[in-house]
Amino acid sequence: MKRQKISVILMLGLVLFSQSGFGRTANQARREIQIPDILGYFTLKCDLHMHTVFSDGSVWPTVRVNEAWLEGLDALSITDHVEYQPHQDLLSTDLNQTYNQAKNLADDLGLILIRGGEITRSMPPGHLNAIFPEDINALKQGDWRSAIQAAIDQDAFLFWNHPGWNGQQKDGVARWYDEHTELLEKGWLKGIEVVNYDEYYPEAHQWCLDKNLTMLGNSDVHDPINLVWDFPGGEHRPMTLVFANEKSAEGIEKALQHQRTVVYYQDTLIGKAKFLDAIFSESIEILTPELTLQGKKRAILQIHNHSDISYALIQDGGLDNVSFPERVTLNAHKTIQLPIKGEGNIPRGRYLIHMPYRVSNLWIGPGEGLKVNIPVTVEYLLAE
Repeated sequence: MKRQKISVILMLGLVLFSQSGFGRTANQARREIQIPDILGYFTLKCDLHMHTVFSDGSVWPTVRVNEAWLEGLDALSITDHVEYQPHQDLLSTDLNQTYNQAKNLADDLGLILIRGGEITRSMPPGHLNAIFPEDINALKQGDWRSAIQAAIDQDAFLFWNHPGWNGQQKDGVARWYDEHTELLEKGWLKGIEVVNYDEYYPEAHQWCLDKNLTMLGNSDVHDPINLVWDFPGGEHRPMTLVFANEKSAEGIEKALQHQRTVVYYQDTLIGKAKFLDAIFSESIEILTPELTLQGKKRAILQIHNHSDISYALIQDGGLDNVSFPERVTLNAHKTIQLPIKGEGNIPRGRYLIHMPYRVSNLWIGPGEGLKVNIPVTVEYLLAE
């Protein structure tokens, strides 16, 4: 026990040293995540579930802020466990200290910091995050219903964390319990993590669609984040894309209440069709919107993708007298060539065609890709 205490003190000393400024380099560069604004909203990149030394994490709160800034996030919520504080003999037990320690740096860096805490109970109902309360200490209650009531009394936004986590569901399958029906019917449960850390829960995805709940994807990171995801290798943390009418905590809260979110997980976006369709449409630009086809000669359609997401397209039905590739990848920040060829006898003239595809990494339901159409105007000339 004594050795463990010494190691914790050393760890905290290193953390504090790094935050003093001596551990920083002058050439830290923020990566800007390129996902377009849509439908008149700002697309804000958010991680609303993470931990620090004030519960069972291994970094100081300001480290979480620096990590979020470097990765290109717009907002974060540090949600340390309400009921589990293993370092309480060394640190303050005031649950608002996490927010207090991080707020000044977040403001300096232009990040939106949202106060939050994790209500940590056995299943059911499991772990739930309460974000936007005024006082996390009020959530220290003996009964889980009382803890949730204390959050709701402060107008907190409540969402269910990692419903299929094998620490509570040994087979990794998310299950809906009577307690969740109770929370839903009271209007207390507002969202579910469809993605947590490196896990996707298809059951939770479907529940959000069926029960009109907000979809969230968060890192739940405990260690320094660069030990978990290989950023130089192109990886990123899971995050929630929030479509807000303003870049503020109030704008994010309103968007969450109205289910205006998409989950960004690995190379996949998960959300409602209207949001995914808008992101796809705003991401791509057809550089050659008009083509000439002569007989069976091939013409080349050029498409540029302005976003960070490479879209994987699979043909979803054919067209009479025109052939086009069965599979296309619109690589991030690249221009691709998509060949089109006339087939059969097409009367001479000018036509607007729509090539039907499904985007296999834009999920509107569990395993269901978004339907899209790639438009192009074709002037058809008879073969020479």
